[in-house]
Amino acid sequence: MIKTYSQRDLVLDIPDKFLFLFQPKDFKVAKGGRSSAKSWSFARALVVIGYAEEKRILCTREVQNSIDESVYQLLKDQIRLLGLDWFYTPFRDRIVGQNGTIFAFEGLATHTITSLKSYEGFDICWVEEAHAVSKRSWDVLIPTIRKEGSEIWVTFNPELESDETYKRFVTEATPDRYYVVHVTWRDNPFLTAKSNADRLECKLKRPDDYDNIWEGRCRPAVAGAIYYKQMDEMLRQGRICNVPYDPFLKVHVISDIGLNDTTALIMAQRRASEIRIIDYIEDNRRTWDSYSIELKERRYNWGRLWLPHDGFAADMKSNGKSSADILRKLGWDVPDREEIVERSIEEGIKVARMTMPRIYVDVKKAARLIECLKRYRRHVSKQTLAETGPVHDEFSNGADSFRYLCLNIEKMTSEERHTMKMPNRRTRYGQPLDDGVGY
Repeated sequence: MIKTYSQRDLVLDIPDKFLFLFQPKDFKVAKGGRSSAKSWSFARALVVIGYAEEKRILCTREVQNSIDESVYQLLKDQIRLLGLDWFYTPFRDRIVGQNGTIFAFEGLATHTITSLKSYEGFDICWVEEAHAVSKRSWDVLIPTIRKEGSEIWVTFNPELESDETYKRFVTEATPDRYYVVHVTWRDNPFLTAKSNADRLECKLKRPDDYDNIWEGRCRPAVAGAIYYKQMDEMLRQGRICNVPYDPFLKVHVISDIGLNDTTALIMAQRRASEIRIIDYIEDNRRTWDSYSIELKERRYNWGRLWLPHDGFAADMKSNGKSSADILRKLGWDVPDREEIVERSIEEGIKVARMTMPRIYVDVKKAARLIECLKRYRRHVSKQTLAETGPVHDEFSNGADSFRYLCLNIEKMTSEERHTMKMPNRRTRYGQPLDDGVGY
């Protein structure tokens, strides 16, 4: 429905869901899908507010390499549609009103608290395409816009529920300071026939993308994620949930040792066909003795600790000992390399996909692993758009340990094998103080 809003001698039509823009609130947030009139309505409201009263308005996004990547043109279009060409003058990098209103444009990624300091007296900051804004950028921007009565306006099409913007402005938003609306094409009275035809074609030909693109719902994983369909299925079936620890089942630890000494440790239990991931640790630049202490503090009914093939290679940083040597001395039951199932990455991915219908993951204790699985993706050639091997990044270590779990799960039982050796008070982590274990 269209609502009419009057400001001075100006009357404008705006979808009724956006009337909140004219009410005071610290944070005004519109999330939703394509053709929902989010950006159009925000631009129109800001042009009118700046016409009625002198305002300093900062328009931002995460990356802005040129003014063409900003909402500069959108604002100019609204100025023309509202008949305010006589009032606003566009310059190369800003738009200025006759009453002193200023629209400025900046990208956040290249700024620091110091470099954004000049905007601390601005009245409104509009963050467009906010789904891409990083935690660092929000931490820089929000304290900068601190003038009494100032507001931050946010528009975005959600990607993942775990994205910083979604958590900050939806999951953790409170009614006292935040006004949050969800809008779709249904809320846009100005929806064109062409836009609706595009929507229907997407629903027919790209059904996996439709809910995100047009309905503004979060994706189960990033677009193109290797486990996209499997994560979608896990979410729909409620298998990402609270997964309690069963003290009658062994807890197996599955490890990946990765780039820059990053280590991922999955803790999983198996009952019949079910695989339950109850806990997860990921960190870097730590020694095995520190991980061993952290694990044992959980006091689980421990099974075996499974290593990748590089866990059996001698390491000069550990006096020529392998990870397997160290962990065995720390009391862990580490399978021999010959016991461990090894496959190529692609074969392992196929096994993981086939295994995922059996898997339950704890939504809190394994949140970082869930994030890794949602963001595990392939290289895509910029020239040919062809997909190649998986990207090796901050999410790949967790995904690798998950693949090892799926490859070896049939060997992970709850049969009693040995009693874990706990540290003796007169020794260090169960070993003489001078043997150098873990160093």
